[in-house]
Amino acid sequence: FARERFRSLSQLVYSMERKSIQIRGASSYMATSDKRNISMNDVAVAAGVSLKTVSRVINDPDAVRPQTRDKVHDAMDALGFRTNFAARSLKLGRYGCIGVALFHLSGGVVDMLDGIAAAAEDRGFALTLIKKNPGEKMTLTDAARRMSRLPVDGMIFNLGQMVEDFETFEAPKDLKTVIVTPMEHPTCSTISDDQEGSARMACEYLLDHGHRTVHFIAGREESLSSRCRMKGWRSALEARGIEPPEPFSGDWEADSGYAAGLKLADMRECTAIMAANDCMANGAMVALREKGLSVPDDVSVIGFDDELYKTVPNSILSSVKFEHRELGIKALNEVASGLENPETRSRILVSGRLVERGSVRDLRDKKL
Repeated sequence: FARERFRSLSQLVYSMERKSIQIRGASSYMATSDKRNISMNDVAVAAGVSLKTVSRVINDPDAVRPQTRDKVHDAMDALGFRTNFAARSLKLGRYGCIGVALFHLSGGVVDMLDGIAAAAEDRGFALTLIKKNPGEKMTLTDAARRMSRLPVDGMIFNLGQMVEDFETFEAPKDLKTVIVTPMEHPTCSTISDDQEGSARMACEYLLDHGHRTVHFIAGREESLSSRCRMKGWRSALEARGIEPPEPFSGDWEADSGYAAGLKLADMRECTAIMAANDCMANGAMVALREKGLSVPDDVSVIGFDDELYKTVPNSILSSVKFEHRELGIKALNEVASGLENPETRSRILVSGRLVERGSVRDLRDKKL
């Protein structure tokens, strides 16, 4: 009889405590729990739901009604509950996190990261970032080693220039790896803007306007983008039986485009210029105008990246635009879709598009 009475009293106390918690709210309950680790069961009691419902909110939130989900989240916030990701990873076989290694942070990388973050949010992934410091010599192997020590399910490497172990690098077999690079890798999936194809398109566009050749202003020699754009320019000319003229060396800055433009202005046969980015194209246009030449009446000019309009009002420069945000979305989706089979390999190229303004026109024969 005593045991039965004690059991009844215990159940009554528990029932009263539970109702009291629901009435007073989770913040009051926290006072009785702040001296021990908060568990999922504590959250369930505070929110007035089952333990299974709390588990669903954590692991499959879309399967829970918004009103119930909000109650559980409120209880978690009030109690200071944090998911035990180690336990969660053991149960699900996933950390729910993708690692991103940045070898450089320039150009369209910010837009690409925005796309990666948006796709990660849609798929329920968090992101972990590491970055190569200025002057640091980081190889793909170094980045993979650092990343594999972190709780990530897959990796994205944003590679702007060649690294010494590019051909020999082998990703960890249990981590799906995507390299953002215009170069094809022997074992890893790669994704990139179609730099070569887009440069070929831009050069053909100038040739279709009657120009007999196109001069090229390159970016930095170590840049993969510049190399691919030069390759596309060269192949477009050769496909039409035109010997490519000697390219001019630049460094992505406007002054290098200006220096090249001064020399090109003195070359009577120069009627079309393709610069590897908008800054150098704008520098070249300034030099041409200072030499008394008109763009586009005397010389047509095309740039790359479509960035000039952000800083130069009423810009007439036609340019090749790349959708860096779309590239980021595709990179994250490629990692996520390959988690079940990390050793699969693919190559994805995202085409650029020509934004036509007023810097290109048909060749005027009187120029020659």
